[in-house]
Amino acid sequence: QIVSQRKLSKSLLKHGNTAGKSSITVIAEELSGNDDYVELSFSARKLDDKDFFSKSDPFLEIFRVNDDATQQLVHRTEVVMNNLNPAWKTFKVSVNSLCSGDQDRRLKCIVWDWDSNGKHDFIGEFSSTFKEMRGAMEGRQVQWECINPKYKAKKKNYKNSGIVILNQCKIHKMHSFLDYIMGGCQIQFTVAIDFTASNGDPRNSCSLHYIHPYQPNEYLKALVAVGEICQDYDSDKMFPAFGFGARIPPEYKVSHDFAINFNEDNPECAGIQGVVEAYQSCLPKLQLYGPTNIAPIIQKVAKSASEETNTKEASQYFILLILTDGVITDMADTREAIVHASHLPMSVIIVGVGNADFSDMQMLDGDDGILRSPKGEPVLRDIVQFVPFRNFKHASPAALAKSVLAEVPNQVVDYYNGKGIKPKCMSEYESSRTLAP
Repeated sequence: QIVSQRKLSKSLLKHGNTAGKSSITVIAEELSGNDDYVELSFSARKLDDKDFFSKSDPFLEIFRVNDDATQQLVHRTEVVMNNLNPAWKTFKVSVNSLCSGDQDRRLKCIVWDWDSNGKHDFIGEFSSTFKEMRGAMEGRQVQWECINPKYKAKKKNYKNSGIVILNQCKIHKMHSFLDYIMGGCQIQFTVAIDFTASNGDPRNSCSLHYIHPYQPNEYLKALVAVGEICQDYDSDKMFPAFGFGARIPPEYKVSHDFAINFNEDNPECAGIQGVVEAYQSCLPKLQLYGPTNIAPIIQKVAKSASEETNTKEASQYFILLILTDGVITDMADTREAIVHASHLPMSVIIVGVGNADFSDMQMLDGDDGILRSPKGEPVLRDIVQFVPFRNFKHASPAALAKSVLAEVPNQVVDYYNGKGIKPKCMSEYESSRTLAP
């Protein structure tokens, strides 16, 4: 609706009824692919004094002027109390929200004198563009006269209501997911499968692990749907595949991170088909057991991801796909492991198989609030995506894969941009995409 109408207005509703005369308007504009952000640092001097007993308390607002001449607030600075020569704090804003990637788009800037009753006094305004602001890049300043149109019309010798100065404008290049992939970053994909007893005896047709002669069980369906998309980003198509929660031969001790091909030195399987075959051949040899501990497998992949951090380049990013039927037993350790992993080039995707209560999983997926370790340390970035497979049982594999992998591109970009790591080799694709100065 929003995209097709470009400008959509709707009444605001409260419990299904209109909330007075309030309405909300959404304006859509298509943006060029530019995720760069800009750091701006403003100050002012000799602003008009609007207060009787003290000096003005100025703050600055910057608006982007949209195609239909409406104005969109981009940034409001803090108030500097009692000061006609304020220096406002440096702030960051994306080039998209500042000017929709259009350097000549008009920006309207207004200086106000703050009042506690909310009726702020107008000091003055000026107009600019991002192109003009870029003049403050190499240690130069750009300045504008702050004009009050009423005074200008009335007073003969009116000059201005102060000067606003842009002390610095820094542009921070943001690289996209494709920049990293095309720059040679490999996605290393690891699979972990839940072999706990709650899945049911594989010989029983009610079991989630039931090996049917003609059709794949729930685990295989989920594995193939997600794996086939992921394998396109993994050049060697070799996938380490592990199991957890089973007793494994020859001693039948419980393990939470065993290789499903039983080769601990080389747990890799060739392609998703190789994972499927290893899964089918190991299943009859295992004793499904418990408990459902996933921290060990997260730690195992985190170990590989932490070795990767020593390279200081964007060469390998790790994705752990966990297929599980339910309630995690080692929640505290799992939270601790995820908080640790959030500092590494790694993401965790959990696909819930079957009809169990997955409310714990929703907590690990930080969409409802920030996940913290038992000691209270927050995750550095949200790296867990949880998807209940039952929601996609009758959907296309593409719909499942899309939901499962929705957050991965941003997670990859957040990790490398946060560390200031550029794509390995700038591709021709990227150099054609950068903003011309």
